[in-house]
Amino acid sequence: MFLDKLKEEDFYVLRGALASGRQSPNNFGGMFTLAIFLQALMVFLAHVVVGYDSQFPYKNNILWVHSTITILIIILSVIFAIPTVYKKMEVFQYFISIIISQNLFGITSFFIAIHILGSTNASITSLILASILTLILGLLVFVVTSVRFYLLLTKGEYRKGTSRDQTRQKFEAKSFLPHVVIGGLGIVYFIQFITSNVSRIELNSLMIGIIGIILFYGMMFVLPEQLVILYCKKRFKSFNFNKEGNIYPMGSGEKVG
Repeated sequence: MFLDKLKEEDFYVLRGALASGRQSPNNFGGMFTLAIFLQALMVFLAHVVVGYDSQFPYKNNILWVHSTITILIIILSVIFAIPTVYKKMEVFQYFISIIISQNLFGITSFFIAIHILGSTNASITSLILASILTLILGLLVFVVTSVRFYLLLTKGEYRKGTSRDQTRQKFEAKSFLPHVVIGGLGIVYFIQFITSNVSRIELNSLMIGIIGIILFYGMMFVLPEQLVILYCKKRFKSFNFNKEGNIYPMGSGEKVG
C-alpha cells in the first residue's frame, strides 16, 4: 500500500481530532446513541416524506435495501456505544463511525436529491441517467481528493510544525478548486434538470435538493481523510487510546498484531 512508505510523523496533523477528544472512543459512544434516532429519522424523511410523490424507478426496492442496511448499522451503533465493547475494538468502532456518518449525511442526502428529481415529470431514462451522473461526479470528488491528499502527505504537509499543523485552511484556495468545480457541475446539472423537467417547483424543494447534493459531495470529500485515519489507527499506537481514555503519545511505535 502507498501509505506504508510514510512514517508516523507524516500523519501528525490527522491525529488532532483524536487528541482533542472529538473523535475519542468515549465521545463516539455518545454520538452513536444519538445516531440511532437520527438515522431512522433521516431514512423516514428521505424515502417516505420527500419520496412520497417521487416517480423514481424501483423506489420501494431502494427503500427496502436502504432501510435494511440502516437497521444493521443501528444495531452496530447500539453494540459499539457500550464501553466494554468499544474499548476492546476501538479500530472497528472508528470504522463504524465512518459508515454512520456516510449513511447519515452522504447516502441519505443522495436519496433525498434523487427523490426530488423523481418528483418532476422527467422520463425514467432521464432519472436514471441523472442519478448515474451524480454518482460519477461524487466518485470523481473522492478520487481527486484521494490523490490530492496522498500528494500532500508525501510532501510532509501533515507533519508537526507545518502550516497545516497551525492552520488547516492555508493553501486550501488552490487545492479545493478541482472539488469546487466538480461539485459545481453536479449542482448546475441538478438545477438544469429540475428547470427543464418541471414547469413549477417550490423553492423549498429546490433548496433541499441542492443541499442534499452538496452534502453528498461533501461526504465524498471527507471520506479519504476518514479512511486514512482508520489506516493510522490500525498501524500506529499513537492514534489509539489506553484503558484510561487517554491517547497514546507520538513515538509509541507501530501496533503489534
